[in-house]
This record gives sequence, C-alpha cells and structure tokens, in this order.
Amino acid sequence: MQSPWKILTVAPLFLLLSLQSSASPAYNDLSRPSYSNGHTCVGCVLVVSVIEQLAQVHNSTVQASMERLCSYLPEKLFLKTTCYLVIDKFGSDIIKLLSADMNADVVCHTLEFCKQNTGQPLCHLYPLPKETWKFTLEKARRIVKKSPILRYSRSGSDICSLPILAKICQKIKSAIEQSVPFKDVDSDKYSVFPTLRGYHWRGRDCNDSDESVYPGRRPDNWDVHQDSNCNGIWGIDPKDGIPYEKKFCKGSQPKGIILLGDSAGAHFHISPEWITASQMSLNSFINLPTALTDELDWPQLSGVTGFLDSTVGIEEKSIYLRLWKRNHCNHRDYQNISRNGASSRNLKKFIESLSRNKMLDYPAIVIYAMIGNDVCNGKSDPVPAMTTPEKLYSNVMQTLKHLNSHLPDGSHVILYGLPDGTFLWDNLHNRYHPLGQLNKDVTYAHLYSFLNCLQVSPCHGWMSSNKTLRTLTSERAEQLSNTLKKIAASEKFTNFDLFYMDFAFHEIIQEWQKRGGQPWQLIEPVDGFHPNERKSVLLKGMLMTSQTLDNQEWTQLTSWVKGNLICDSRTREWLCCCLQIVSGRRCSSSGPKSWERRIRSTPRLNRCLETKAGTEPFRSMHPWGAQGGRGMGKLIPQLCGLLRHRPKGVSFSSVFAKCLSLNEEHIWMTVQCCVLLGSVTLPLFLK
Repeated sequence: MQSPWKILTVAPLFLLLSLQSSASPAYNDLSRPSYSNGHTCVGCVLVVSVIEQLAQVHNSTVQASMERLCSYLPEKLFLKTTCYLVIDKFGSDIIKLLSADMNADVVCHTLEFCKQNTGQPLCHLYPLPKETWKFTLEKARRIVKKSPILRYSRSGSDICSLPILAKICQKIKSAIEQSVPFKDVDSDKYSVFPTLRGYHWRGRDCNDSDESVYPGRRPDNWDVHQDSNCNGIWGIDPKDGIPYEKKFCKGSQPKGIILLGDSAGAHFHISPEWITASQMSLNSFINLPTALTDELDWPQLSGVTGFLDSTVGIEEKSIYLRLWKRNHCNHRDYQNISRNGASSRNLKKFIESLSRNKMLDYPAIVIYAMIGNDVCNGKSDPVPAMTTPEKLYSNVMQTLKHLNSHLPDGSHVILYGLPDGTFLWDNLHNRYHPLGQLNKDVTYAHLYSFLNCLQVSPCHGWMSSNKTLRTLTSERAEQLSNTLKKIAASEKFTNFDLFYMDFAFHEIIQEWQKRGGQPWQLIEPVDGFHPNERKSVLLKGMLMTSQTLDNQEWTQLTSWVKGNLICDSRTREWLCCCLQIVSGRRCSSSGPKSWERRIRSTPRLNRCLETKAGTEPFRSMHPWGAQGGRGMGKLIPQLCGLLRHRPKGVSFSSVFAKCLSLNEEHIWMTVQCCVLLGSVTLPLFLK
C-alpha cells in the first residue's frame, strides 16, 4: 500500500504539497517511473470533480461552488485560507474549462497537474470525451492559452521551504518517519498531545516531565506517592494502610497490547463526505485537521488499540478495551506501532519506536499484522516487487529477535496471516464509487484502472481486472502466510510465546451477513481497498470473543485434561466412532458421562454440550494455526458432539495425543476450539 494519505493532503488544496513530502521514504518507491507525480494528479481530479458536482447539486455557478467548498473547510491548519488562495490562483481557469464542458481529467491535464509523459499510457478516471483526447486537450489549452497559471512553478509551492516553517516541518516529518510523538517533553515515547503520533497511537502520558512515568510499567513502590504507570490507581487506602495499586492490581497479571501493523492496523480512513457533493455540509470537514495530523489514520478507533466507542454502531470493542474491561489495571497500556505503507521489509525503520522495558514493564501481547504490503504495490508489474517467502522469513525473524530483546518475560506474540484480496474486485468492481454515484459514471473498476495507470494504486495485484494477476497475488499471500505458520511452529523465544492466526476473512463476512449487511460494506468506500471500522472491529472481536474462560476455569480445565492422557482399545473404538460420524454415518457408541459432568460443573464450558451435537455452526478461525491440520476445522463440530459418547476414562486429548501422535500444542488447539466456540488463542494469553 503506497502512502494513500498523500492523495487527500493534496486534494483539499493543491499547494499543501508539503504534506506529501512528510511521508516516510519507506513508503515511496523512488525507482518507480513517475507519472507527473501521480498523487498530485489524483488530488486534482478529486477536487475538480467535487467542485463540478457541488455546482450540479446546488444548481449554482462554478465560482459559487468553489466558494462553497472553501466555506466548508475549517480554519485549523489554515485550510480555509489556503483554499481561497487556491481559488485566487486557479479558479478562473477552472471556471473556463468546466464551463466549456471539460471534465476533471481534461482540466487537470490542461493545468499540468496530470501529465502524459512520452511512452506512458493516458490515465483518466472518467470516460474519454467523444472527440479524440488530443483534440479535446488542444481545445482546452487554447481556452487558457494566455493564462499566467501555466507559468506557475510548482517547485516553489513547498511551504516547508520557508525559513520560518522549515524547523517545525522537519520535526513533524521526523515524528512521522520514526513513529514517535511530535510533542514528548521527557522523551519517554508517550505524549499528552493526541495527534502527530501522540496518545491516539499509544497510551496518554500522565507526567510528561518525568521519563520514569508512563503507561505499562510496573508500579514504583506500589504507586504510594504517584501514579507511575498512568492507570489512574495510586495512593494508600486510609482504612487499612494498603496501597490501592497493591490492593487492586497485585496478582491480576496486567498485560499491554501492542500492534505492529500497516495502514489497515492504523485504521486508514477517508470520509466519503469529503468527496461526496450531495452529502457535504459545514460539519463534513470538522475532523479533517485531526485526520491530516494523524496521517489520515484513526488509531483511536482501530480494532486493536482503539479506545473510543465505534462510530458505526458495532457493539464489539477493540482488544485494548476488552483487556481493560477484564482488568482496569491495563488502563492506557496500548501502543499502535503502525504506518501507512509498512511491511516486513521496512518495519525495522520504525520498530525502535516500540516502548517496552524488560525489567521495568509488564508483559505485553504483540500482534504482528503486516497484512498487505508484502504483496501489494503500485508498480505496473507488481509481481517481481512482492516479498518472497525466504525474504519474509528473514525479515520476521529479525523482528522477533528485536522483540525478544525488549519484551518482558511472559509476553505473547501473534503472527497474523495475509488475507485473500480477490474479495475486492469480486465485490466492488461494478459498484459506483462515491464520485460516480451522482452521475453514474465512475465505478470501482474505473478507479482501480486510474490508480494502476498512475502507478499509485495501494495494491495493483488485487485491484486489477486481470484475473490471473489477482490469482497470483493471492497465491503469494498464501505462501507468505504459510511462512508465518512455519515460523510460529518451529521457532522458540525466551521472553514470549509465539502463535499464528489466519486472517478470518470469510468468517467476518458470514458474521456481517448474519447481521443483515452486505460484503462490500466492510471496505472503505473512498479508496476501495482498506478494511473499514466494521471489519476491523469484527475481526478483532472474533480474535478475542467474549466466550473465553476466566483464569480459574482455564486452570481447572488444564490440570484435568493433562492428567488423563491414556489410550487403549476403547479409545480406538471411540475414534472409529468419530470417523463414522464425520463421514456422515451414525454412531451408537455411548459411555459414562464423566466428561459431560465435568463440563457441566464448570460455567460456560456447559455451552459445549448445547451445540446440538455439532449441528450449530462454529465461529472458529482455523485454530490449527502453526501446528498445521488444514481442513481439520471442519471436523470440530462433529467431534464436539461426540463428547457425550466418549468411553470411560478416555480424555478428548488422549485420542489425538496417543492414537494420532500429535503434539501437545496441537491437542490444546483442538480442545480450545471445541470448548470455547470461537477464540482459540487469547484465552492462553489471559491465564
């Protein structure tokens, strides 16, 4: 995914091009041939389209629609002022061209924000004019022939070149590139400022003048005198003289949540209201300054580290909020170390921004979720630029070694697999994009083609009409996921356990459809690529379902099952019964109800016997993970129904451990899937 946020930074106003340069070099591919700065071209086409459609919606002149657009923009970041400056410089020519029925593509090529270089294809969003492109462009140029605008040098438009702004621009650029807070007085990587990598991205600092005070650390002397870990708990209970931190948090095993991700993990989002003329109002751009200073990301709403309630009516909470609900001592202990354009290749450039001290801090759950950019790029031939399995293995091992040297003992790391992105074309290509809904003239297929032509597509491989290319991209994604499985299965580290989880794409869709939704509603409508808030929260909700065991229940189940590893003829007979039922035949075997009694005596485990012998669908996410067992997930519903038929003295795990010679970790994945009806990973972390 190329830095998609750059498009919108040039869209509201052409000469805020300085914001493009604030993107990290990790995002930019300098080896790619430039098509007259593709992001600038996209930004121009978006803005001119909005101006034209505002005039249409309000039955006004182009001049009035431009002024209307500027009036909607907030004063912050000088957005409104800059917009009026843009009108003053470009408005007269835009009026002439739109009044001559030239569309946004023609306008932007005429003003040279888009330019077709020699040997390059013609890139356009809208259908080509009825007359030839060459004739239309020459006609448009004659209209603005004497305009001083064409002599305007965009090379001097970078406001960061001004001496008065150079220093602050450099500091902002550094904050974005290094993924550390712009405002951090004590340099502990935590801030009291929300954006520019502040507390929208990691827990809010409660004392920005003391580097020893920050979220996630173990309390200093049980926080008798100050709140050293910013969880809001400190002081002494006057009734018994016991520190509140000790009373409430001792033995609760607090754990932080850390995400290493890309733009999906950062929750990249462009509001449809920003480009939909029929929905635009004074309230549309209220959040634009915040979005721009958060790189068009919304980590405060992400499915992993989000701390605000959903804005789209989803009941599920982020993983951080779920951890906080289970244990308030986890308050503010979250870090979203994600960046637009991040991948296994460039993570090393900003992983140093992760804040965790092996000796002073609590353990953490780290989710590695580079789900796109190792197969996604905007090149005209994207396949050679994809990460190979061998290179991914090397990159991930380097990351894991870094984590092992920084994470406290008792931490946990989840490697997240890559999705199958063919979903995008299959569900969106013939739907109208927000820019095309008014006149029914721009579909997502048109948008994808436009971005691919300019070589600024977030993922040419999946956002393509070429089915072969989409298939190749998915195949590479599967290869990389298998590599992550291999790492999780074979590598061991001293300070954390390692797990793998598939990207539960189809399960998310099924859950959303059960709620009456359509698959396309899970994708960001403006860029047609990123998972939106619904999908992000649903995905993490499935990762950490509320159907998990509490600490005492899990401990009881662990000691009980591990103490019953036996195998005899009765076990093999029961296994045969399993196979009969799996193959569709009935099994009359029955036995004492010791397992059933044990489950019914443990709250919530009783639900396992309420699945109608496995006839109800499971909300499972291929729990086999790193231990393999592809396809075995289909057997779980039937196996769970067999609990009441197992022979006396035979544990569920013993069948797999002794008779099928599977390792103990594999057994536990099986037991969890059957018993927990959903999440199969985080219960391990929370014990």
